[in-house]
Amino acid sequence: MNSPAALRQIITYDTQPDHYCHWNLACDGAIATLTLNINEDAGIKPGYKLKLNSYDLGVDMELHDALQRVRFEHPEVRSVVVTSGKDRIFCSGANIFMLGLSTHAWKVNFCKFTNETRNGIEDSSRYSGLKFLAACNGTTAGGGYELALACDEIILVDDRSSAVSLPEVPLLGVLPGTGGLTRVTDKRRVRRDHADIFCTLTEGIRAQRAKEWRLIDDFAKPQVFAEKVKQRATELAAQSDRPADAKGIALTPLKRVTDAAGYHYETVDVAIDRAARRATLTVKAPTAAVQSDIAQIVAAGANWWPLQMARELDDAILMLRTNDLEVGTWVLKTSGDAAHVLAADAVLDQQRKHWFVRETIGMLRRTLARLDVTSRTLIALVERGSCFAGTMAELLFAADRGYMLALPDAAAEEGRVTLSAMNFGDYPMVNGRYRLAARFYEEDAPLAAARAAIGKPLDAAAALELGLVTATPDDLDWDDEIRIVFEERASLSPDALTGMEANLRFGPGETMETRVFGRLSAWQNWIFIRPNAVGEGGALKVFGSGNKAKFNWERV
Repeated sequence: MNSPAALRQIITYDTQPDHYCHWNLACDGAIATLTLNINEDAGIKPGYKLKLNSYDLGVDMELHDALQRVRFEHPEVRSVVVTSGKDRIFCSGANIFMLGLSTHAWKVNFCKFTNETRNGIEDSSRYSGLKFLAACNGTTAGGGYELALACDEIILVDDRSSAVSLPEVPLLGVLPGTGGLTRVTDKRRVRRDHADIFCTLTEGIRAQRAKEWRLIDDFAKPQVFAEKVKQRATELAAQSDRPADAKGIALTPLKRVTDAAGYHYETVDVAIDRAARRATLTVKAPTAAVQSDIAQIVAAGANWWPLQMARELDDAILMLRTNDLEVGTWVLKTSGDAAHVLAADAVLDQQRKHWFVRETIGMLRRTLARLDVTSRTLIALVERGSCFAGTMAELLFAADRGYMLALPDAAAEEGRVTLSAMNFGDYPMVNGRYRLAARFYEEDAPLAAARAAIGKPLDAAAALELGLVTATPDDLDWDDEIRIVFEERASLSPDALTGMEANLRFGPGETMETRVFGRLSAWQNWIFIRPNAVGEGGALKVFGSGNKAKFNWERV
């Protein structure tokens, strides 16, 4: 629930199927169908129409929610068909007029959330046994083709007019959605010269050549298209191990209270100091031992602490990223009983083969990964009453720096760090490494030392020796040292910090996901503020006006 209307207008991400304006989710046994049928008059902001099944942030919010519903409410679903409800058009991508009207920050955050949602499709295919089939029943362009690229397979209708395309370079003077450009090379292995032609062809490439160039997996004539899609969706479903007869878990609405001080949930609290441009996120341990028997876990449903905490933290991250752009430093804190968190981790580990537990681990994994790619400074504070244990210790390892209060021996029990088995591989970052492995560049000795400490409550000296924290001021110096850290960070260029943090967080070794977000943070960020895209005569500004873009011809 949101507090009085007198508050500044904010964007919220929570929705549900009966509120959808653009998507329809239909489940039929093992196969779900997500149909995109965009209401062109229902943009999330005024000033543009979502013509030709083009999308904005509101459309992606619904897609994100629909994917969550499939994961948790429909365990019987094994394959998902993504298609269009409009004739001869699958999706024309992000709405260009929306981009032309949007602020720079809105464009970049929109692109980031879009890519995270696409990554979530691939995450569910990789870890959860959900397979995705893009049934492109018409023209598939730009971000529409990106959505198809995120699926396991693509089938295009062969109607002599439908094509796949990434027309951003010739039409708009920007990159092909960052994710599109990267998936064409990294995922579909399209040859460089073919990709070069493809990304500069406004009209795109039709079925036969698209298959030859690996841009799609198959095609079919209109009269047999539906049959072919159903056959392939059935074959993909047969590859899944999701249960056919399990009862789903209802994703009940989040209990969020928004006020001038921040965002408040049952397991997460966000306190915002706007003058200091700082937010403090406190994640709370369960107040009692979590349910461990599968029947009890399923009965708890969305209120089972690991899932509830993941959903609330995910929402808090999105709320801050979208609505509080000048809040540049996020302070990560925890509170509660470490024993309850470690017990929850033991249940996650022991019951991981159950579909609901597996999906909960997936939700935690994706939420933590969203934190990693957030363009904010992350500083973790381990203080009296902290609970950086197991899964909650991932917040410490996600931080750019972690400070731990060194207490006298008698009081040291009040603030400890405790590792669990879940810290060693269950929550990989977008670079494919778990956070401790990334922290130590996968070197054997520090990782072995950390493993040997599993289950041991570590005081400041022990945590520092293992390399789990950055510094350990004592209680005499703590306030001054932390104040200096915050003041120094707040004085630095936000752009420089974004570039620095994105580089340092992921270290050596690239994956498709790090390349996607690297291009988004650097290349697309840069292109979006260049006059060739957004100047008076820039391609994004003049699109649809009949005027030709005016470019600065210098190659920079």
